[in-house]
Amino acid sequence: MSVRADASTTTPRPAWGPILLVSTVVAATLVALAGQYGPHRDELYFLAAGKRLAWGYPDQPPLTPLLARVADALAPGSLYALRAPSALAAAGTVVLAGLAARELGGGRTAQALAALATACGAVVLVTGHLLSTATFDLLAWTAVTVLALRALLRDAPRTWLAVGAVAGLALLNKHLVLALLAGLVVGVALTPAARHHLRSPWAWSGAALALALWAPNLIWQATHGWPQLTLAEDINAEYGVLGERLGYLAFQLIQFSPLAVPLWVAGLVGLWRGRQGWAAAQPLAWAYALLLVGFLVVGGKGYYLGGLYPALLAVGSVLVTRRWAERPRLLAAVPVALVLGILPALPSALPLLPPDRFAGSIWHTLGEDQAETIGWPSFIDTVASAAASVPVDRRDTTVVMTSNYGEAGAVEWYGSGRDLPPAYSGHNGFGLWGPPPADAAPVILLGFRNPPAGAFTGCRRTDVVDTGLDNEEDGRPVWLCDGPARSWSQLWPDLLHLDA
Repeated sequence: MSVRADASTTTPRPAWGPILLVSTVVAATLVALAGQYGPHRDELYFLAAGKRLAWGYPDQPPLTPLLARVADALAPGSLYALRAPSALAAAGTVVLAGLAARELGGGRTAQALAALATACGAVVLVTGHLLSTATFDLLAWTAVTVLALRALLRDAPRTWLAVGAVAGLALLNKHLVLALLAGLVVGVALTPAARHHLRSPWAWSGAALALALWAPNLIWQATHGWPQLTLAEDINAEYGVLGERLGYLAFQLIQFSPLAVPLWVAGLVGLWRGRQGWAAAQPLAWAYALLLVGFLVVGGKGYYLGGLYPALLAVGSVLVTRRWAERPRLLAAVPVALVLGILPALPSALPLLPPDRFAGSIWHTLGEDQAETIGWPSFIDTVASAAASVPVDRRDTTVVMTSNYGEAGAVEWYGSGRDLPPAYSGHNGFGLWGPPPADAAPVILLGFRNPPAGAFTGCRRTDVVDTGLDNEEDGRPVWLCDGPARSWSQLWPDLLHLDA
């Protein structure tokens, strides 16, 4: 009997009831909390980029800015609308984890456990709360791994075409999926039971489809001098130091809860050993090992591997439910432990506390992304105060110059109803959208500890930003300058910078 025939007769039915229940709870929770605190600096940048649609930006492809634009067009100024796609993506990741367990032969209990283990992952909740390229990258990696499992375990080469379609769309969101594809290809080459897939025309057709979907963004990057390579070098320099590398390894133990570690480790070992007839699925274990080491060497961020864990959790869920099938009490303790394990971390992952209580808590230290969503109204009030100090006859030509895209995005998003001056920045995409008009002056500088040397004249500090907690904007001075020291066209190249 062929592998395909065996798989088709033994694959259990999808456990839609428990899978959808868990995913619905995740989506409903994320939507209910979407309006708390405020937007993240990256979300403000996506909103600004969405107003200037292109096939690419210096630091990202076009998909997430497009989603931001659509959401803001449907419900202007609504964080609920802006973050709804992320909530759905998180729920989709949960569903795919359950279906991964099914592909591995797991029954109703295994599928439910895989969905729950994924839903209790801090990285799923954090990215599901914010509109982020990482949110949809997590969904895409999970989808690619589930489809790869299907192709490998069922010996169904046509599935590689679906892998190519998903990968192509993922490349319009974030280029990181290339690493996953490379890891899988090497894993297939190193796995005797799967190596024949490299000769499949369906696999090559899937690769061609992915390339065709990616082509518009690829062309944009090529015609703009490959700015994402420059940005990657900056990320590697920042995260390549010893402390960050140790943090990268530690993050692998917490991003899906420390109590979930035994589950995904069991899954990884199970794939390595080819248990339960899973020899053909060993490329996923190879991909994990190769990427774990690869990102460690090149200075990747801790969450880069997040999209591989749902599949590993699914493998572990199948193994645990089979091993403990005759020990129902022990098996019942697993989901309880997973839920209890995520509870202490929830205030750092989601906006559950009032901002003042969050500011003085340990969760503030752990929840950097949450901290960056607090204080924008106070920030904007400070900008408005500086703008009001400009003589009336000069306000029409006043501009705001910021140190980063979040500050510029905040002035755009909040300033539409406050009559604030237009905002410019040399940071990443905003660098392409400048410089200001030739007659732009005076200049309100935001986010700079000191005015850039030799760039502006007559600068004086007018205020200090107070966001109410320690984040990137808090304590930054506000400067009011008479104008640029040179023409804006001459000065602008000195103000440009590409960094994460």
